[in-house]
Amino acid sequence: MRRVLAGVLACVFAISANASLAQDKPPLKLGGILDMSSLYADITGSGSETAAKMAAEDFGGTVLGRKIEIVVGDHLNKADLSANIARDMIDNQGVEMIFDVAASATALAAAEIAKARGKIIMFNGPGSIRLSNEACGPYTVHYVFDTFAQANVTGLAAVKSGLDTWFFLTADYAFGQDLEKDTSNVVVKSGGKVLGSVRHPINTSDFSSFLLQAQASKAKVIGLANAGGDTINAIKQGAEFGITKGGQKISPLLAFVTDIDSVGLETAQGLLLAEAFYWDLNDDTRAFSKRFMERTKRVPTSAQAGVYSSVMHYLQAVQAAGTTDAAAVMKVMKETPINDMFAKNGRIREDGRMVHDMYLFEVKKPSESKGRWDDYKLLATVPGDQAFQPLSESRCPLVKK
Repeated sequence: MRRVLAGVLACVFAISANASLAQDKPPLKLGGILDMSSLYADITGSGSETAAKMAAEDFGGTVLGRKIEIVVGDHLNKADLSANIARDMIDNQGVEMIFDVAASATALAAAEIAKARGKIIMFNGPGSIRLSNEACGPYTVHYVFDTFAQANVTGLAAVKSGLDTWFFLTADYAFGQDLEKDTSNVVVKSGGKVLGSVRHPINTSDFSSFLLQAQASKAKVIGLANAGGDTINAIKQGAEFGITKGGQKISPLLAFVTDIDSVGLETAQGLLLAEAFYWDLNDDTRAFSKRFMERTKRVPTSAQAGVYSSVMHYLQAVQAAGTTDAAAVMKVMKETPINDMFAKNGRIREDGRMVHDMYLFEVKKPSESKGRWDDYKLLATVPGDQAFQPLSESRCPLVKK
């Protein structure tokens, strides 16, 4: 009995000592720069904050004797505000790593601040291929998806099925422009034709004039090179215009399960889309998503699942490196394969691209769905080395050729 009591007391003292040590040292702060209130709020937003906190808790709450703290800022989809938040987080709040950043223009702005200060920044919500090309840095990681992979998986499948003439509705900023360019390249290389395009302002409520131009083009596919609320509005208004009933296909080149939920299966059925993650893929994705849903009342998007995975990978690297020094941590992150509910044998290349499998889905008919969030049928799994831009084509100055 005395031995048992001594063991219990030793455990209590050890826990108390660790807690005291964590209190003595400053917290390790990780900063999320998110869209908390606008058209990408469902994709990242508070869900990304929740995912980061889940990763910190699952890791154990402390690393190297420091309590892990998640801080967030709302960039309102303004690049200058994103840069200011990144600057304040690093310079004034002591943030060691920035995650998500939620949109491409805001990500490119924050990346410059992190690069200048030698801090790790991990992108989950933004898609611009520039983040692992011209804007790459020694401490940048592009984790979830990019415009090249989205174009490669969705565009190639569409052209192969005979949908070989395209017209683009493009959000007029870095992400939309890159997505149109990358998809156009895939379409043309595959033997298809691009009949035209039109650019719309970000956060557009009325797509009627743009959809009329697309309809008039007679293209078999109207490619939506946009995201979030813009994708939702374009699909809904396209249905109202009778575009799909007229024989044209609408292809969202970046869509998330939350977008499909907003549109509804009646309107979205049959859409082809590429995703990096789906909650109902396997036992691991379902287990994580169940815990996420208990907190948020909705399934995680691929961006939010990627936040959990990237924060966990970072914390494991800090633990292994024994320091938060960016160079030492990044070295471990690039050397260590990623095997979790998000990726199997994922790896971070020298250009910062995290390479992992991508998935081609078709949106279910209402009659095929068992309930809310049961939205996708898996058509194909595309290996990472086929989905993402090969290193031989990289424009990242860090890549040795």
